Amino acid sequence: MLAATTATAFGQAYPSRPITIVVPFSAGGPTDTIARIFAERMRVTLGQPVIVENTTGAGGSIGVTRVVRATGDGYTFGIGHVGTHVINGAIYNLPFDLVKDLEPIAVIASNPQILVGRKTLPAQNLAELLVWMKANSGKITFGTSGAGTPSHVSSLALQSRLGVQGQIIPYRGSGPALQDVMAGQIDVLFEQAANAVPQVMGGTVRAFAVTSNERLPATPQVPTTDEAGLPGFYMSIWHAFWAPKGTPKEAIAKLAAAVQAALKEPETKRRLGELGQAIPDASLQTAEGLGAYHKAEIDKWWPLVKAADIKMD
Repeated sequence: MLAATTATAFGQAYPSRPITIVVPFSAGGPTDTIARIFAERMRVTLGQPVIVENTTGAGGSIGVTRVVRATGDGYTFGIGHVGTHVINGAIYNLPFDLVKDLEPIAVIASNPQILVGRKTLPAQNLAELLVWMKANSGKITFGTSGAGTPSHVSSLALQSRLGVQGQIIPYRGSGPALQDVMAGQIDVLFEQAANAVPQVMGGTVRAFAVTSNERLPATPQVPTTDEAGLPGFYMSIWHAFWAPKGTPKEAIAKLAAAVQAALKEPETKRRLGELGQAIPDASLQTAEGLGAYHKAEIDKWWPLVKAADIKMD
């Protein structure tokens, strides 16, 4: 009876002071920008300041560790994505469990990739590209934004799917990799839509497919992988919020409700759209939805990443 009374009191009182969102990357990047968009709107819904704290290092793992070790009282939670909360777990020897030591809150945004290539490739569409890749196994160059990044993992997945070998060329970020595709120095690159769309629209690269089951409004001419000949080949750089283990369910529910309210706001939709982000399905905007999706993504990607034995500098 006491526990129920305490929980009710907590639910009514929370939040009563400022809340911190831990961003595991530096200020100004896509993840930081998304966090700040939500911080502005959630502040209104929750009635308290929402402070963004940048804690960087180890591909985002230091920031995630900061969340794991925080007090589970609802006043600290973190943002992360498929890299920090899925892929890193298959690469790093993390001092925590990505599922057991965190409480899911909600998926907040999703950004598929576009498979782009140099304009001098003989292939004009994805079907022709796949034929060309099979005929040139061992010679294909795949640019990536770094070892263990989603672009790297997608390249490995495509090679595995086709049964071909390619040269993986890691760059320090997606910008230099995209520049070399434009310059014809490398063959192909899986690039997140937010970065690839301007180049696709400008005609500086050739776009073959979007790694999602829906075409992008910004590039309606680019088919999905389902339509173009790679059914079910999906990779999205999705973002979500997690809290420390033991955070009261009442706090999780209020934070998820604040996310849902933000995603209904036209201004939030506009700002996310400018970043190439898609609004997640309503079923993913809950703790239960994120929890199930997170586990499914781990089951999907960990075997591939671990088999590749990716080494980090």
